Amino acid sequence: MSGIAARGSRNKHQAVESAKRVEPPSSKETVESWLKPYSIGEKLKTLRLRKKLGLVELGRHSGLSAALLSKLERSKLYPTLPTLARIATVFDVGLDHFFTDERKRHVVALAKKRERQRFPERPGTSDISYFFETLDYGTAPRKLNAYYADFQKIAKEKLKPHTHAGAEHLYLLSGALVVAIGGHGYELEAGDALYFDSSVPHTYCKSGDSPCSALIVTVP
Repeated sequence: MSGIAARGSRNKHQAVESAKRVEPPSSKETVESWLKPYSIGEKLKTLRLRKKLGLVELGRHSGLSAALLSKLERSKLYPTLPTLARIATVFDVGLDHFFTDERKRHVVALAKKRERQRFPERPGTSDISYFFETLDYGTAPRKLNAYYADFQKIAKEKLKPHTHAGAEHLYLLSGALVVAIGGHGYELEAGDALYFDSSVPHTYCKSGDSPCSALIVTVP
């Protein structure tokens, strides 16, 4: 009888161990695996950096601690919907902004040359320093803006400084160009590149009579 009892005990122990091995993942693990593709932490950080806010400053706006926000951005912790709503309000985005699966996002947009349109710098005037074509037409949402610019000969006194938020990177494809930024001129030749804060007033002035063109990328 004792042998039968011992075998029964061993069988029961083996059954318990087998059950442990096939135990389903915890609810926490299930939630984390479901939320991971949405990259919520990365999206939070991108929004914060785009607004040039520190964690402490974002905490003041949202009523959340900097330590909590740091954990959320590093995906060490996932936010509840009320917490996410408080953050979304600061950045003026909807909750749907955080629940787009990046693996399913359409990230390819082909801009065929024959389909692109050419626009003047300033419509309704003959004093145009450049024409441009949008190279990322059809991309949504855009994380940057790319243009092909064809510069024209124009008198310096007719140049109109302009500004826009973010930064700009210009790569000169051909010709010679003077880019005036905040009153200081930078002379570029084909192959030169220039990066600058585009919130500072700037103008482009073609030098010489040779064709002059550039690739321009701006980010918000």
